Amino acid sequence: MAGRCRLKAHSLAIRQYSIVSIRTTKKTLMISGKTTFIAHIGFPTHSFKAPMIYNPYFEQAGIDAVVVPMGCRAENYAAFLKSVFTLENIGGALITMPHKVTTVALLDEVSPTALIAGACNAVRRGADGRLQGDMFDGEGFVRGIQRKGLSLPGKRVLVVGSGGVGSAIAASLAAAGIGAISLFDVNAASAEALAGRLKKHYPKLDVSTGTNDPAGHDLVVNATPMGMEEGDPLPMDVSRIAAGTFVGEVVMRSETTAFLKAAIARGCQVQVGTDMLFEQIPAYLEFFGLPTTTPEVLRSVATIRY
Repeated sequence: MAGRCRLKAHSLAIRQYSIVSIRTTKKTLMISGKTTFIAHIGFPTHSFKAPMIYNPYFEQAGIDAVVVPMGCRAENYAAFLKSVFTLENIGGALITMPHKVTTVALLDEVSPTALIAGACNAVRRGADGRLQGDMFDGEGFVRGIQRKGLSLPGKRVLVVGSGGVGSAIAASLAAAGIGAISLFDVNAASAEALAGRLKKHYPKLDVSTGTNDPAGHDLVVNATPMGMEEGDPLPMDVSRIAAGTFVGEVVMRSETTAFLKAAIARGCQVQVGTDMLFEQIPAYLEFFGLPTTTPEVLRSVATIRY
């Protein structure tokens, strides 16, 4: 299985090489022996949007780097992560579903944010060769909704999904001063574990678990994979969402998922999944030691396709 995973990553890298070469024939930037690559590791890869933001930015800014999607199943991930960081031209790795939670235990150093979230979405190799991890999903999500005018102090929040991205969002919302948070996951133990971490670091925060009922919340968030596949059930009963509720999404299969369409129909203000991505990429770039930018510049050059 590990061999097949490496072969798939290799074929994806070749495919990405062809795409970037075509796009850059009118520019000086080409993939060469000097190019730094960023591995984008997850499974499945069909919903990946990061390469369509990072790579156009690298072209526009003249940065000799490329983001390459790498599809790796969970059973092969631990070995693959270690092996990919033996390469000398790797600049880092973007980690996405379903590997964000398991990544934490595979690293030598983890940031406080990642520890609270219990998940990691960025990995780099330090000067001493140690693998270092951080988590930017939550910060990206919070920046996005704040830009849209939602003031978070004292708010009541529901986060459905207590995996890597849901845990990160919950941690960043707690840091932003929300008053209460309800956590729900089909794996009840995951929600309880996240609740315990939040109570430890934010003892004044009102934390509850066990229901995905959105009634009575100022902000509700779908942090599950529901919506990645056509025909997926909605993550909660949308008829219970009040018109004044702000609704956030992390799924990026389409710009406006079925869940968000239902929320919009009820008169809710929403945040699409890619907004979280645009807001966190500047922090990723700094983490990888690459020239950073703003979400506005990233939006202006992105070539996102659904």
